[in-house]
Amino acid sequence: MPTERSYHHGDLRQAVLTAALDVIATHGPAALSLRDLARRAGVSHAAPAHHFKDRAGLLTAIATEGYGLLSTALGEAEDLRDLGVRYVRFAAAHPAHFQIMFRPELLRPDDPELLAARERTRSMLRTAVEPYGDDPAIGFMAAWSMAHGFATLLLSRNLDGLLDGRDPEEAFEALAGVMFGPPGPAPAG
Repeated sequence: MPTERSYHHGDLRQAVLTAALDVIATHGPAALSLRDLARRAGVSHAAPAHHFKDRAGLLTAIATEGYGLLSTALGEAEDLRDLGVRYVRFAAAHPAHFQIMFRPELLRPDDPELLAARERTRSMLRTAVEPYGDDPAIGFMAAWSMAHGFATLLLSRNLDGLLDGRDPEEAFEALAGVMFGPPGPAPAG
């Protein structure tokens, strides 16, 4: 019977985050437990609590990391359509982050790092949609709803039959064309 190692892990925080992302991607957030993650990392059952305090703290750290990754991906977008494609690409590449980021009931709603990371991401989208239409709030909701809805349907495999072998990013670009017009510079205001 293997003995449990004492807390001498090189980077326990990252090891627990990585293990948590694996569990979420495979079994969903409901299957997540700090005790199981400690076992996977080979540390005492109390060790993860030093970094995250509890399950909500761990999930908040995952969401914050996800918003940082998403902000980086969106920051290189050329236009609104590319921003949406990058959003969909992020969701496909980071499905566990994506599942957690938009589940406020799982997170610490007042966490300052989460709030700042979320606001950076939302600000990028708001700035990108400002030139489209008279009401930036409606443009923001339309663009986010379209990209988020497409990404959610893609991850839940509800688009499998509709895509019919088509690349999801190309399908999203076509969808964006229907909603926002052809790619290129933003319309003159």
